[in-house]
Amino acid sequence: MSSLLLVLIPADLGPACRAETPFAAQFCSGRGVHRRSGYGRIMQKLSLDALAREELQTARQAASGRSARTVFGGHEHVLRQTVIALLAGRVLGDHENPGEATVQVLRGRVRLRSGNDAWDGRQGDLLLVPAAVHGLEATEDAVVLLTVAEHR
Repeated sequence: MSSLLLVLIPADLGPACRAETPFAAQFCSGRGVHRRSGYGRIMQKLSLDALAREELQTARQAASGRSARTVFGGHEHVLRQTVIALLAGRVLGDHENPGEATVQVLRGRVRLRSGNDAWDGRQGDLLLVPAAVHGLEATEDAVVLLTVAEHR
């Protein structure tokens, strides 16, 4: 099976653009993709299934029973997506919501708590995180995709 790489080349790159691969070069007439930080500079594909497997394996080897990897964004971005693996019974303790957030359950089961309320999620569920102090517990070995858009 052949691979396909999709490349997004913004029009504003001008002379700063440079060829990084022959494939990219053919799409910008000798000018390639300039990797700048920020959304929309280059299209990429990640396998959430593979990331879930890897993070769960790492969590099983960690004394904390947890593992996390930011797959998009970071502190310098408004949007951040992080794959988090928790073994059964492990928690992300109560904390404030830094903005708008969702938790997509990739594997297993989790419980999102806020105050006296609790929402159970299983594989395929999307939990909307309340704008209040909350915590997350794995009711069985679980992997979630946490998406946060920070208020600035």
